Amino acid sequence: MKEHALKPLIWRGFKVKTTDPNHNYGYANNRLAGLMVTRRNQAWVTDITYVRIKYGFVYLAAVMDLFTRKIVGFAISGLIDAELCMQALRVAVENELPQPGLIHHSDRGVQYACNEYRSELDRQDMIPSMSAKGYCYDNAFMESFFKTLKAEEVYLTEYETIRDVLNSIPKFIQEMYNVKRMHSSLGYLSPVEYEELASKNLLEKRGIPSFVQVGP
Repeated sequence: MKEHALKPLIWRGFKVKTTDPNHNYGYANNRLAGLMVTRRNQAWVTDITYVRIKYGFVYLAAVMDLFTRKIVGFAISGLIDAELCMQALRVAVENELPQPGLIHHSDRGVQYACNEYRSELDRQDMIPSMSAKGYCYDNAFMESFFKTLKAEEVYLTEYETIRDVLNSIPKFIQEMYNVKRMHSSLGYLSPVEYEELASKNLLEKRGIPSFVQVGP
C-alpha cells in the first residue's frame, strides 16, 4: 500500500445506541445457541443499525436468513420503533413465504420485545428467540453484514436526506450484497449463488459446507 500511495479508510464516527434492553416486556429464550441450521427459512436473525445523514440519522432494520446469509427483508425509516422492525419482517415474509415454526432471533431491545412485535410473530407462526445477556455469538452474522454495509456503502457516501439513503442502500443490498458479495463461509459464493446450489443439493458435491453451526 505504501508503494502505491494507498491509505486505508478508517471511520471513527459517533455511535448511536439502537438497543434498549431496559423494559418490562420480558425476554424470549435463546433458541439459536448451539443450533445447526441446514436449510433456508429455518432461522432468521434481525437487527437495527443507523445511517448518518446531513442533519441527523435514519435507521435500517434488516432480516437475514441464517442458512444463506441473504438479506430477505429490510426497512428504512427516520424513526427507530417497532413499526420499522415489523415492516422489515413483513417484507421478509412476503419474499420468502416461510413455513410455520421458523425461529426468529433478535437482541433484547424493546422494539422486538414489545407486545406489537410479539403479536406479529404469533400471526406469522414464528418461534421468538432472543440473545442471552452478554451472549454475542448468535448476532455476529448481522454484525458482519452491518460492517460490510458501512465499509462498502455508507462510509463512502455522503447522504443529504433520507431519500438519498432510500435510493442507495436498497440497491446495495439487492444488487451487490445478495447477488455478488462473496462470503468465505459460503465457499466464496454470494448468498444467492449459495441458495441456488443448496436448492439443487450441489453444495457437498462441490466441497462447500451445507450447514451453519451457531455459537460454541
